[in-house]
Amino acid sequence: MESKTMHRANVVWTNFCRFALGIVFIFSGFVKADDPYGMVYKLQDYFVAFGWTDFMPSFMPLFLSCLLAVFEFTLGVYLFFGIRKRLTSIAVALVMLVMTPFTLYLAIANPVSDCGCFGDALKLTNWETFWKNIVLLVFALWLFKHYRLVVKFISKKNQWIISMYGILYSVAIVSYCIFYLPIFDFRPYYIGANIKEQMSIPEGEEPPVYDTTFILEKDGVQKEFTLDNYPDSTWTFVDSRLHLVKEGYVPPIADFSLRLYDTGDDVTDFILSEPGYTFLLISPSLGDADDGSIDLINEIYDYSMENGYPFYCVTPSPEEEVEQWKDRTGAEYPYLIGDETVLKTVVRSNPGLVLLKEGTIINKWSFQNLPDEYALNGRLEEIPLGQIQQMPLTHRVGIVFLWFIVPLAVFTLLDNWYHLYQVRKNRRAQGA
Repeated sequence: MESKTMHRANVVWTNFCRFALGIVFIFSGFVKADDPYGMVYKLQDYFVAFGWTDFMPSFMPLFLSCLLAVFEFTLGVYLFFGIRKRLTSIAVALVMLVMTPFTLYLAIANPVSDCGCFGDALKLTNWETFWKNIVLLVFALWLFKHYRLVVKFISKKNQWIISMYGILYSVAIVSYCIFYLPIFDFRPYYIGANIKEQMSIPEGEEPPVYDTTFILEKDGVQKEFTLDNYPDSTWTFVDSRLHLVKEGYVPPIADFSLRLYDTGDDVTDFILSEPGYTFLLISPSLGDADDGSIDLINEIYDYSMENGYPFYCVTPSPEEEVEQWKDRTGAEYPYLIGDETVLKTVVRSNPGLVLLKEGTIINKWSFQNLPDEYALNGRLEEIPLGQIQQMPLTHRVGIVFLWFIVPLAVFTLLDNWYHLYQVRKNRRAQGA
């Protein structure tokens, strides 16, 4: 009796570990598939931190981003449905055995601010990621030892159907989000967001308080000073550090800034308060920007000029890259300076187009699906393009979830029905 109870407990715990791991891998893979360029930027941070940029091919970050998304999502599907139990348990154990010490290194050395395993959907510190991986490693090792106790949802003969659907589904999500931008925008620059409001501190909230420490040097000796005891000019500035003194409210957007390219004057408030519509062509790097849609971009610029809508190109690129872009594309629009990291956050495309109305993001496009003359068939105030047309979040969740779960549920039910049908058929044959 005791052994049966222990066996049942082991079965329950093993399948709990399997489902927990499956959900984590499916979620991690999906958010990477939803924002492939977000993972590209994170991988580039890793390459810079480890000094790998010189020998890393330019296509590698996007290739690895897509590969990671499909691999994690598919592995999660395998776990959830009990497909190839032994092979899947080995793969999960190997992944966690590699990632756990790697995240310990990230937590200690801190070469990047966060690992990026859940993208912008769920940001964890490096230490939080490490402790999360410790738990997952325990689950993975238990599953590796007791994989035979995993309850299968699909017969061995039809496992390939679920496998192929999981792969094709994740590839479809990655492809869609590269072409059309992420389905779920977890960043503060989502369609419908007012940038000024996202930058403001609500009434009653207090900002965090920081204390600045200055490191100065004199006669080969370095010392730390504050504003209260800052020394005379005989000391040479070396570095400065910010120390958090008091926690406070940090607005979702804290570093959005626009400056005139020629003079450097700050025009952030002017642009965000501009009455009516404003087009922003966003490029984190004009030297790497795709110019395949430049004819459409120039047509949109002509349209904006004809209808009196301001149009700016926002980039941190140096003057030589701006001039090369002008020569290559014939662009006549004015330029603004923006922070590279911020621009990568605003829109996951290089270049990408953002339509503002008094600081509110009305729409965003990648360079691969820019609006054409058929969409720009009137003034923005009078056509659908000038209105927020983002599908409600619940509808997007529903569509993505149903396209994933309904076919898999149908396959599973049909497989189980066919299995029961065969069992009953064999029993009747034996009875006869």
